[in-house]
Amino acid sequence: MANVFFRVLNSSNPVKFSLVKHQLYKAVPIVTRLSSGIYTPDDTEPPIPVYQEKSGETTELKRARLLYQSRKRGMTENGLLLSSFASKYLDKLDEDQLIMYDRLINKPTNDWEIYYWVTGAKPTPDEYNHHVMDMLKEHTQNKDKDLRLHQPALYT
Repeated sequence: MANVFFRVLNSSNPVKFSLVKHQLYKAVPIVTRLSSGIYTPDDTEPPIPVYQEKSGETTELKRARLLYQSRKRGMTENGLLLSSFASKYLDKLDEDQLIMYDRLINKPTNDWEIYYWVTGAKPTPDEYNHHVMDMLKEHTQNKDKDLRLHQPALYT
């Protein structure tokens, strides 16, 4: 582990800051010095681990996991869109479509990207431009004018 020394404002003594090191991430300094003399983190975004596909799970377990992940997005817009999509279509998707849906909701590191793609605000990358994305885009258009103020019930 490397050490970085900085001089704290109004102090003649150097202060030692260690580097953060984690097996999934490269070592990054905790703080750096700006020209204004204020110490601030290099990157205020927490590092996001690389998506690793699940292996060895049954189709039933995969559906249950995807249903949960569709509901717990961290942003209301995607929670409503994905949970209502999962409630309506998840049981009808075959294994290949489940894998596509899994990658679609878990591989992008920013949920806003998913939202922009399904609403048409940004073009969908080729990697995610497939049948399941088309289904999700059609679901997002809400042609039947379904009221989606709450996530659908888990059990009916």
